[in-house]
Amino acid sequence: MKGHIRRRGERSWELKFDLGTDPLTGRRATRYHSFKGTKREADAELVRLLAAADRGDYVDPAKTTVAEFLDRWEGWAGTQVSRKTLERYHDLAAHHIRPHLGARRVQKLRPVDFAELYGRLLRPKPEGAGLAARTVGHCHRLLHRVFFHAVKWGVVTSNPVTAEPPRVPRTEIEILGPDQVTTVLSALRGQRLYPVVLMGLATGMRRGEVVALRWSDIDLDGGKVRVERSLEETKAGLAFKEPKTKAGRRTIGIPPSVVAELRAHWRQQREERLARGLGKSDAADLAFPRPDGTAWPPDRLSSTWAKTVQTKDLPKVTFHALRHTHVSQLIAAGLDVVSVSRRIGHSNPTITLNVYAHLFGNTDEKAVAAVETALAGALLGRTQ
Repeated sequence: MKGHIRRRGERSWELKFDLGTDPLTGRRATRYHSFKGTKREADAELVRLLAAADRGDYVDPAKTTVAEFLDRWEGWAGTQVSRKTLERYHDLAAHHIRPHLGARRVQKLRPVDFAELYGRLLRPKPEGAGLAARTVGHCHRLLHRVFFHAVKWGVVTSNPVTAEPPRVPRTEIEILGPDQVTTVLSALRGQRLYPVVLMGLATGMRRGEVVALRWSDIDLDGGKVRVERSLEETKAGLAFKEPKTKAGRRTIGIPPSVVAELRAHWRQQREERLARGLGKSDAADLAFPRPDGTAWPPDRLSSTWAKTVQTKDLPKVTFHALRHTHVSQLIAAGLDVVSVSRRIGHSNPTITLNVYAHLFGNTDEKAVAAVETALAGALLGRTQ
């Protein structure tokens, strides 16, 4: 097979090559590709296309639909992300992207097509889908990532997903005040939910991280908890997984009062296991299991918490609010954003700032005092 390159602009090229004779029509099958880059990069791209055609796995991007490309992309994503994340991607695509753009050709899409999609998804039913702005934003981020790979894999020359997603109204995060924390712990003491809630408040761990803890992950003598895995719940069932980022694997210090409560919980759990005929406790046992010793599904934990909040007339917040409460306590104590980020397992302090910036408050007065301390002596010397 042969091909050649024709310049179309300063860094724009047209790649032309033959796929041989079409056995159905008897005509030569010629393909054209647009490419942006240097001449050397264009040559390399032509070589890649010819090699793909020679192997028989060449796909004509000019005819590839969004649905076809999503099929290929989801197959790749299945090897790159967790099952929970892949499940969320699949649901977003199946319900909100494929029905509207699935039949469209990938190379024919323009930024305006995505702007129209977001408008259609936002409009109330029956004219639109009636989705929340946050959900449409999730669709936007998925599409942007999908077409990023379409560019990388040579299916399109540029990412057309440039339309702005709808703005999500900022809402105050749920936090328990000191008195509310006391109320919650007092109401739960002696119940199976108590040590789980205490751990959430004391460490800021996510629910999946808390229910995945083994006693081998808790160093009672050293007052530390190691986060080495999380329990993930998908349609396929429950599965333990490693933290998705390096920052997620971390060691968290816990205060003596919490250590004392955990020791009491450990003794109670040992007695309960023996009473149920489950045998002696082992370091590999879960620290916060269900009565039969099995893992507590994260969704079940959230629903149990919600039911308990209602029946005991506790502050009406989600289980995730325990994590927010922990962070608010750290910030109130004066910890810097990097330290807070590391403790709660964020991959980047920027994420912490985006979520909790309003809790850090206005530190301009402290900044003025710091500058005064640094410059006052020098300026006083000049005025004398």
